[in-house]
Parts: sequence; C-alpha cells; structure tokens
Amino acid sequence: MTAFFGRPPTSDCGIADVGCSGENQGVRIVVGTDGAGLVSLVDPDRGGEVLATSDRLDLAALVHRYEPQRPRWVWIDTREFLPQLLAAGVRVERCHDLRLCGAILANSTRAAVATERLGDRPDWLPHGPNEGVAVEAAAPVPAAVDGPALFDLDDTPAPRPNRDPSWNGPADAAPPTLAAIVAEHDRQLAVVRDSETPAALRLLLAAESAGALIGAELQAAGLPWNRAVHEGVLEAELGPRPPVGRKPARMEELAATVRAELAAPALNLDSQVDLLRALQRVGLPVTSTSRWELREHEHPAIEPVVAYKKLARLLGANGWAWIEEWVADGRFRPDYVPGGTATGRWATSGGGALQLPKNVRAAVTADPGWRLVVADAAQLEPRVLAGMSHDTAMAEAARGRDLYGGIVDARVVETRSQAKIAMLGAMYGATTGESGRLVPRLARAYPKAMALVDAAAREGERGRSVTTLLGRSSPRPGPAWHEVQSRASQPDATAADERRARSTARDWGRFTRNFVVQGSAAEWALCWMAALRARLTAIGDTAPARHAAAASGPAFDRVPHLVYFLHDELIVHTPAEHADAVAAAVLDTAKAAGELLFGDFPVDFPLDLAIVDSYAAADA
Repeated sequence: MTAFFGRPPTSDCGIADVGCSGENQGVRIVVGTDGAGLVSLVDPDRGGEVLATSDRLDLAALVHRYEPQRPRWVWIDTREFLPQLLAAGVRVERCHDLRLCGAILANSTRAAVATERLGDRPDWLPHGPNEGVAVEAAAPVPAAVDGPALFDLDDTPAPRPNRDPSWNGPADAAPPTLAAIVAEHDRQLAVVRDSETPAALRLLLAAESAGALIGAELQAAGLPWNRAVHEGVLEAELGPRPPVGRKPARMEELAATVRAELAAPALNLDSQVDLLRALQRVGLPVTSTSRWELREHEHPAIEPVVAYKKLARLLGANGWAWIEEWVADGRFRPDYVPGGTATGRWATSGGGALQLPKNVRAAVTADPGWRLVVADAAQLEPRVLAGMSHDTAMAEAARGRDLYGGIVDARVVETRSQAKIAMLGAMYGATTGESGRLVPRLARAYPKAMALVDAAAREGERGRSVTTLLGRSSPRPGPAWHEVQSRASQPDATAADERRARSTARDWGRFTRNFVVQGSAAEWALCWMAALRARLTAIGDTAPARHAAAASGPAFDRVPHLVYFLHDELIVHTPAEHADAVAAAVLDTAKAAGELLFGDFPVDFPLDLAIVDSYAAADA
C-alpha cells in the first residue's frame, strides 16, 4: 500500500485548466519520425490513420493546420519538435510528453501495481532528465540555495553520428514506429486509469507536459536583457574589462591587500588550498574559506578575502565571458530542464538562470512599450505543507499575511527570524542548534503538519520511497546505503558501524522529509504556470499590442508571455497596455492552483507582485 502524504485530488473536476480529461473533446494527434527524419501525424482514435506526412521543414505548417481542433499533441520529447514550431511562430495549446510522463509513472508508488500488470516503459523511450543520477547520499538542500536542488544534472544528449539527428532515444535503438508511440501513449493512460489515484496522476502528467511546453517557450522568447546595463554593473563592481588573461582591477587590488596582510606575495587567491594554508599560517584556526566561517575571526585579511571571493563569483558566473556566450539580440536564453531534479523542480543545463544575483538583475529590462510583471509566491513550501496536512492552525497563521509573522502572533516563538529558522528546521530535519531548539515548539502548535514530515522522514530512514501530493515518488537509496545498513546488523558490527548506519539513515530521512513538501510545491508551481500560460494567450488574443517585441520571436512578439521561472517566482513580459490584466491573471491563477490541489481547505497563496520596467525594481 502507498503511504499517502497529503490528500490528493479525487475528482477530475476543474483540472481542465492544465489540460486534462475532457477538455479537448478526445482529439489527440501523435507525432513521430522515421529513421530518415520524415514526420507523420497520426490519429490513434481512427485506427491509426495517417493524417499527413512531411519533412521536418514543413512540420510547422502541418501543426498550424490542425491546431484549431485543439488536439493534444502526443510526442516522445517536446524538445524535439517545439523549438522548430516556435521559430516559425506556431504555438500549441497542449501536449503529452511521453518521456517526462513515462518517468513519473515508472517511479510512482501509486502506479506500481498498474505498471506491473500493464508493463513498464519500452526500451526505446528515453528516461526522464533526473533519472540515472547516482544517489548515495542526500544532504538536505534549503529552498534558498540556488541551482538544481537535491541533484545536479547535465542533460546535454550525447551526439549520435550517422543517425537521424531528431532521434533522442537510446543510442543502440532505432526510432520507434508510429504504432509503438501510439501503444506507449495508450499504456500510460491505462496505467493512470488503474492507479491508486488516477485524478491526481492525470493532473500531474498534464502539468508536467505543460511544463515541457513552457520550458521550450522560455528559451525561445528569452529574458529581455540590456547588455549595456549589465556591463555597467560589472564595471562598477570590478573595474574596466581587463585584457584576456588578467583579473579586473578591483580584484587585483584586493588580492594585493590580502597577500600583504598574509605575508604571502605569491599567493593564488583562486586556489582554495593555498588560501586556506595562508590563513592558517597567520594563526587563524579556519577549516574552510566560506565567508560564514571567515567572519567568525578577526584579522585584517578577512574582509578583503571575502570581497575578493564575491567578485570572483560575479566574474565567473555572470562576467563578460558569460555575456558573450549567453546574451544575443537583447535576450538571455538559458536551456531550462523541466522536471530536472528528483522532486520535479526545474534545473538548467547552462547559463545559470536559477541563480541570477541581485546586482545583475538590473540588466533584465522590458522592451520599449512593454512591462515586466514579477510575482513571487511568499513562503510557498510551508503553505503547501499546511495544505497537504490540513493543519488548520498553520493555515490560519498564514491567512492573508506573512506566515512567519502569523507564527509570532500565535506566540509559538518570539521573533520572525525564529519562526523562519524553526520552519526551515522542521522541513529539513534540523535537530541541533537554534533550529533544533525551536522545532519542538512548532510540533506542539502545528501537530498535523509536523506529523506529516516526521512520517516522511521515518519512511526514508527505512529506505522506502515517499510520494508527493499528486504522485511523484522519491528515488530509493542506492547499494552503498543498503550496504552500510546491512553491515550494522551483522554479528561482528562495531559501534562505529552502527553510528554510521544511524547517520546515513537519518540523512536519507531528511531527504524524504523535504521531498514530499518541495515536490508538492513544485506541482503547485506547475499548475500555476500552466493556467497562467492559457490566460496570457487569451489576453493577447483580445487586442494586438501597440509595440512589437521583435527579439522575442514571431510566436511572442505581440502577446504577453512568460520569460522567467525560478521555483516559486516568475516574470511575464507584457505589452504595457495589458500589464494590469496580466497582473490580475497572475493573482487569479495562483489562487486557482491552490484550489486545484487543496480543494476548499482554506490555505492562502499570496504573491509579492510588481509591475516594473526592470527586474531589480521589483526588489525595491
């Protein structure tokens, strides 16, 4: 039996907003290619009738012809077809991404029995982006940490010479026949139908496929980027652009100061090992060069070291070389990877879009006649936890206000900072320090919420999977983890073996404790974006823009469109005359996403929302 965390939707009612059952009158069109790259469109509901066949150059015209029927386009991988369609100005309303959906179903505990009866994925179907990653230790990753949470990912497919370049399946397999693609889609639908929670899984697959469309559209439209503003930020922070092979002037000045203070004239500050040794030689008992540890000590070299490291990060992550590689024609176009982490959170395979520092955000500026609508879901994960657990006391603390302030008002803790520390500690399994001291207070005040994450942690400590609200399941620990646990149970096990087993079990428990919350929050965000995407299209269709955003490409140059997404934050680039309507749609769809996942349970999802010309102004 599945251990349920939260109360998943039990009815299909209302889920058409993200493209699920009943919304397209049963129309579906399967798209496939043969070994030579010839594309065919098939109607699987009419005996596999081939509707049309063309080479890839004419695909956009074919899709444009059939899109008014509002079909669900079924294909192996959205990334294979959508960039070409968008470049031709053709958008599709909905799709079913067999790769992403197949990965969810293959790993979901709620579909395990149905999959065993109906069969697993065929060998030719590529695995999802976060599968195949070695998982032996899973240290919890706080929501504030930038970059791919829980697992890193390199999702760049290996080249396959002398093969159809559109085929992205296993290197030793030929592209599947159209009949095989249809059969796999039918199998996935049957697995969902026979699963423990069909409505929830149906919603998850629809939302994940919508996310695949959005990820490709974000890259195609690009994030509006003012190169001159970015270069001005770099010059203000680093000094003039240096010659190749030289450090910027400000970094050279700081390096000279550090070398003098540490009496190390040849010190390479970019070498962590050399820098740590130099600090220790002057009597500083440091074990790392993190700024948190460095600032615990008094020495004239500390501040210039911290300043140098900050500038080095700026230069390496978003310096002049980054501009040359990633910014073109007034747009930053990162390669998003929807579902790129184990929890379903997105990743990127280049460009660092998920970790844009605040000083660089000034370069994100709207085109003339356009505005940016920036929205950030406040305290998303704790609110999702309240909804999953149906903890009315926690929901009440969050209703219509800052959640951490509500916890203080309820006299659970004394300050807002304590409330934040306690909540993060509860979701990430803190047992020591200030978090460990405060978590028991939360457990007394919000027993249902804490019971949910505690139960998820216990499952992880036993090496079991846990599952999000809609049905995405966590990976199980790998062989090394099980070997450690097995060793501790042997007759000749030592005390050290037993301590190590307890430690690794607790580590995995912290991972699963957070997985159910972070993964369910990712599901809320997908539903939010998918519903908003549809609303933006409708707004753009009502009246053409007075100014074109030509750099966004023909699919987006006249309509409001999403241009950025970071876990619980998004940006819409919109014609100025539509900005108020877009802001209202952003708010409405956030509320609708909460109702979609949690029904009439009274949990709020308020947004910090701003209509601005520059991303930096949203933080002002």
